[in-house]
Amino acid sequence: MLSPTNTSTGNANSTSGNLFRHHIAPNGAAYVVGALLLVLLIAGAFVSDRFATLPNLLNVHQQATGLAIVALGQTLTILTGGIDLSVGSLISVTATLTSGLADNPYGGWGTAIAAVIVLSCAVGFANGLLVLWLRVHPLIVTLGMGAVLQGAILYYSTGPAGNVPDGFDSLAYGRYAGVPITATLVVLLYFAVSFFMRHFRLGRYVYMVGDDEHAATLTGIPRARVILFVYVFSALCAGLTGIYLAAQFGSGQPYLGANYTLASITPVVVGGTVLSGGRGGVIGTLIGVYLLSLLNNLINFAGIPSHYQLVIQGAAIIAAVSVNLQRKRGTA
Repeated sequence: MLSPTNTSTGNANSTSGNLFRHHIAPNGAAYVVGALLLVLLIAGAFVSDRFATLPNLLNVHQQATGLAIVALGQTLTILTGGIDLSVGSLISVTATLTSGLADNPYGGWGTAIAAVIVLSCAVGFANGLLVLWLRVHPLIVTLGMGAVLQGAILYYSTGPAGNVPDGFDSLAYGRYAGVPITATLVVLLYFAVSFFMRHFRLGRYVYMVGDDEHAATLTGIPRARVILFVYVFSALCAGLTGIYLAAQFGSGQPYLGANYTLASITPVVVGGTVLSGGRGGVIGTLIGVYLLSLLNNLINFAGIPSHYQLVIQGAAIIAAVSVNLQRKRGTA
């Protein structure tokens, strides 16, 4: 039986749908980042004749995989107006857990992957519950969770731990006809998530919660379910990144994910997703990932010390946030 409030709810949902289409529409930032990709390719060709070659571009495609996975989950948390600062520590934990169990006679790679998935989802669920229960900014909750995870992994090991079995590295280095398999699957995953965000109700709810949390609640959107979903998804992506890095490096390390906390945010904001939530998308993040990966590759070709990559990431975040704020003020 239809309730008397269905008509007004339907109108509210129609209005929210219009807002959703506005906020998911491609913005100028994504086009600018795409143009910068072309500029980098041209500039790189002058730095080295090997930069713009197909083998090097395929290497960049492969090297971007870890960042692409964790940034995908980070995008969804930021779209709700939140953030996940526990991803770096979770990557360290899951990489070490993977390497510890994968070569264990009582474990194996199947057990390792299953354990990582369960642990990651549990951490994400705990993050979401704490955000809802404590009603404080997710930055505080996830920062605290990251500290707990980092302390736990340092209690377990202060150096490289475990070894992955033979053949496990194919997860990171496997290729078909010269094309990196995992990297290509991650790109397909981005397009699948983009489709989900556009055409499934839960995906649209993510945008609506980020746009106006109070209005979303009034229109009957299950905010708690959305928050739990995005933090579980973010943690799962961090866990999968840990598995990938364990396969790439052959073992887990307690600080393996340290740089990924900042790095996971950079392509999100560079790709046009605003930190206040409700506007942006995963395809912009994917473009941002390749922009940063190409830039780091160009730095290596130019012989610039690798620690400048962190400087560039920080500068990119400041520049992207500044541009987004100016655009928001200009459209206000």
